[in-house]
Amino acid sequence: MFAVYAAEPNPDDPLAALRVGDRPEPEVPDGWVAVRVRAASLNMHDLWTLRGVGIKPEQFPMILGCDGAGVLPDGTEVVLHSVIGDPAWSGDETLDPRRTLLTEKHQGTFADVVVVPARNALPKPAGLTFAEAACMGTAWLTAYRMLFVKSGLRPGQTMLVQGASGGVSTALIELGRAAGMRVWVTGRTEDKRALAERLGAHATFPSGERLPERVDAVFETVGRATWAHSMRALKPGGIIVVSGATSGPDPSADLQRLFFLQLRVVGSTMGTRDELADLLRFCDLAGVRPQIGAELAMERAEEGFGQMLAGETAGKIVFSRGETA
Repeated sequence: MFAVYAAEPNPDDPLAALRVGDRPEPEVPDGWVAVRVRAASLNMHDLWTLRGVGIKPEQFPMILGCDGAGVLPDGTEVVLHSVIGDPAWSGDETLDPRRTLLTEKHQGTFADVVVVPARNALPKPAGLTFAEAACMGTAWLTAYRMLFVKSGLRPGQTMLVQGASGGVSTALIELGRAAGMRVWVTGRTEDKRALAERLGAHATFPSGERLPERVDAVFETVGRATWAHSMRALKPGGIIVVSGATSGPDPSADLQRLFFLQLRVVGSTMGTRDELADLLRFCDLAGVRPQIGAELAMERAEEGFGQMLAGETAGKIVFSRGETA
């Protein structure tokens, strides 16, 4: 079958490990289902896989793609949840120490067919296209958990999103606006800030700029480049919700500010199957739709990977397969 995959790990030149071609048809274990992929979205996790991060060398070649939407053999349209846990685990699967994501142990969604546990295929709302639904499982689920599960924000409070154009950031902007928050966003360029405003941000600021007032919560996916600004931006008692550090970790935690102002720092990773189901319902009911910056045929995957590696994103990058997504 057709697939986009990592041939081997390449920490220094990840795109050199990328292949577009044929892979064997997957077997379907008991309790799992085969999903014919109609659309799949690109995540930073896929670049990390090409670099060999979070995956053992013996797992290569590995079909890439954490997220996707497609059709079951009986015609049911589904959205995929990419967190695969230990069947014996009960409770929040993001806390399962044996959990894994698609592309870490199991082959991913950038292919004609992907195989997942039956519980990981959720019904797709009719109001979402396949391309829109394919954005939900990682970036949008991460944003949903950060905002609605971890932050404790209430409608009317002010949130700051560090970074204006990535998948998680654009999801936070749209979800925050739909939920009644005052949404502020930082961005490196005028184009990125303009995108945030089109998506519903109430105000945007150049990265690192002093804000008019302190905020109730900061949503952090950048790390070293924005951490000091995030700490300074918070009201006493405020919270930073962290789900990534794309610019690297920051060794300076500013502990004096942390304890004196009684700030809170909370980690957030992905989300649960139930949270994904709630997210899908929320988007369907509220009419919220993901910002798709580029939609490409899966055969053009290298082009999309290049855009992400260069930071040339304006929302999610989606690869379509087969019929129009």
